[in-house]
Amino acid sequence: MNLIETLKSKRKQILSTWVDRTLDSYVSSGFFKRSRDKFANPVGVNIREGLSSLFDLLLSKAPREEYLAPLDQVIRIRAVQEFTPAQAVAPILELKWVVRQVLSADKNTRHLLSELDSFDCDIDRAALAAFDMYTACREQLYENRIRELKSGSYILTDSGCPSSLARRGIQDKPPVH
Repeated sequence: MNLIETLKSKRKQILSTWVDRTLDSYVSSGFFKRSRDKFANPVGVNIREGLSSLFDLLLSKAPREEYLAPLDQVIRIRAVQEFTPAQAVAPILELKWVVRQVLSADKNTRHLLSELDSFDCDIDRAALAAFDMYTACREQLYENRIRELKSGSYILTDSGCPSSLARRGIQDKPPVH
């Protein structure tokens, strides 16, 4: 069996480990791993779907443009959370480690480890595309934030109800003598 056939045969094991490691980077990882409901757990479901699609595209040697949709599904979520750029993109690169662990655990597939160079390059290209996507998402977030500040709409989104603020303002003022 060649490398691609082996990876296809071990797809379930590879994806399970890869998704679990990615979801472990979240504080609520237990919930994200358990719940398969798209509405109750959009983060977990989108990450699972995005990584699965990306893995299949990598195996089929699809062109880079086809990676963009599943990468977007994963990276857009991570871009709006408190991840550094490295933490946001790390799950894509983790696939290399996962594949090596799965192949080296089976004595019948260990010999294929030396054939991973091309597959690793495809993963690296996907990670670079993910980094570009992450920076574009962050830039869009900052532009939206600046627009909110300029328009004054941040007052509505970042503060409490006006009457509560007025009441708090009155209570916080020192008494006039």
